[in-house]
Amino acid sequence: MPNLNEIREEIKHIGSPFDVVRRKYIKELSEYTGRNVIIYYSGWLQKIIDGVSVNDADKDGFMAVIHKMDKSKGLDLILHTPGGDVAATESLVDYLHSMFGNNIRAIVPQLAMSAGTMIACACKEILMGQHSSLGPIDPQYNGIPAYGIVEEFQRAYKEIQTAAANHARNQQDPILFGEYQAKLAIWQPIIAKYNPTLIGECEKSLTWSGNMVKDWLSNNMFVEADEKSRSKIVDNIITELQNHSINKTHSRHLNIQKCIDIGLKIRRIEDDNTLQDLILSIHHSSIHTLTQTNAYKIIENQDGKALIQQVLVH
Repeated sequence: MPNLNEIREEIKHIGSPFDVVRRKYIKELSEYTGRNVIIYYSGWLQKIIDGVSVNDADKDGFMAVIHKMDKSKGLDLILHTPGGDVAATESLVDYLHSMFGNNIRAIVPQLAMSAGTMIACACKEILMGQHSSLGPIDPQYNGIPAYGIVEEFQRAYKEIQTAAANHARNQQDPILFGEYQAKLAIWQPIIAKYNPTLIGECEKSLTWSGNMVKDWLSNNMFVEADEKSRSKIVDNIITELQNHSINKTHSRHLNIQKCIDIGLKIRRIEDDNTLQDLILSIHHSSIHTLTQTNAYKIIENQDGKALIQQVLVH
């Protein structure tokens, strides 16, 4: 007969009704595909709290749920995240590659934005539906697009340089002098707010994130393509995902057709009704968990092993 502590641990393992339903569908998906399944769900749409984004603490959760997995079965990683820290993303992807190699598929039932898109690009293919979206991967600097900062600085430089050159060609023209003064008056207070190293840091972050995703795409999703085709496809994807002037805003939602059009290797979940039903059942049960409990981040595998971060209630 189990003692009091053993009963408590059994109840803890079974979890709440939300856990029971969610884990049922995760298990069924794994049995259907014959692959390991990990869900990586964030409650940023339900809760305004620190920690919902990708961060270094997430690796502890992945280490816990991957422990003792049969790595030869590969991994289906179900992503629902707003993105987060680029360095943490790089570290997490490196760890997943060290565990499963190239045998990782990303599944996006609804949203995998920013760093979530970067993680998806590190996989061999991405499973999406008509309701799924990825997002731009342009890095942010204190919530402002790094590309936008560099673009604005270049615009300021060009406008002031042009006005100065026009004035230099005809210093007697008061209109040209006035235009030059006007450009200085407009841009000087804006540029004055920039930290001395801001432009350089933004340029470095753009190069870093772009090269990171380029390497992942080249060595995973398009590893089997010939070098010339691979280079062309990957460069186009990086341009489309990273260029702020194309996407206009960091929060832009890129639907399945857009992701196909830019060259990503996408599989439509609607092509398999059973697969679609299982994926959406996991998604809906996870959203119910995030909405109706204190949970704000769930990292969980098909065996019910999980790290669930919750809001502390005092």
